[in-house]
Amino acid sequence: MARFKLKIEYDGGPFQGWQRQDHAPTVQGELEAAGAKINGGPVTVYGSGRTDSGVHALAQIAHVDFDKALRADQVRDALNFHLGKAPISVLAAEEVDDEFHARFDAIERRYLFRIVDRRPRLALDRGRVWRVPVKLDVDAMEEAAQELIGQHDFTTFRDQQCQAKSPVKTLDEARVIRAGHEVHLHFRARSFLHKQVRSFTGSLVEVGLGKWDAEDMRLALEARDRRECGPVSPPDGLYLVEVVY
Repeated sequence: MARFKLKIEYDGGPFQGWQRQDHAPTVQGELEAAGAKINGGPVTVYGSGRTDSGVHALAQIAHVDFDKALRADQVRDALNFHLGKAPISVLAAEEVDDEFHARFDAIERRYLFRIVDRRPRLALDRGRVWRVPVKLDVDAMEEAAQELIGQHDFTTFRDQQCQAKSPVKTLDEARVIRAGHEVHLHFRARSFLHKQVRSFTGSLVEVGLGKWDAEDMRLALEARDRRECGPVSPPDGLYLVEVVY
């Protein structure tokens, strides 16, 4: 048996998230179906974390065990062949020690949220960015984002369906910058709560629209009350961009 670490890119639009489901298409399910064809029997693909329905990945990390003797490049190419037309690409495969675990060994996860703040509708990037039809105040958003950095009880920004044992997390970075015609939000932490980044983003857009300010963000955080969260953003525009080990 050999264990392989996979680096995976995918368009989350057609999928009901990462996690395998019996009656819905998922990224994990597609990868496991492809892996089973290579292995000649069932395989389990373990991801670094679960992305929600519609969320994309530039570099999701996963691991899988194969009973056959295979080279890393064979694993990459065979998975991509059997994935067919699914919008998933295995960018790299690397044979690793049997002790490696994609989820538990990760020490940092990085997310990017792309926003286009313009009135005209999207023609090319539908489903891949969030269009906000009003120009956003990026400086105000950046100021408010700093209120989120550090270790906090993030109950306000935690989905009610979250299965994490504790709402206490440490956010290492929150940045809001203008990148050409887009607004980019960058978040970095060891781990995140369910819909935490989308909750941050929706609340920061309230700041960008002039409905909230940095003080409102601080008060929402301190309230530890999900009802104090701003509108949760759609998944469009959210990307898992890196997992650090």
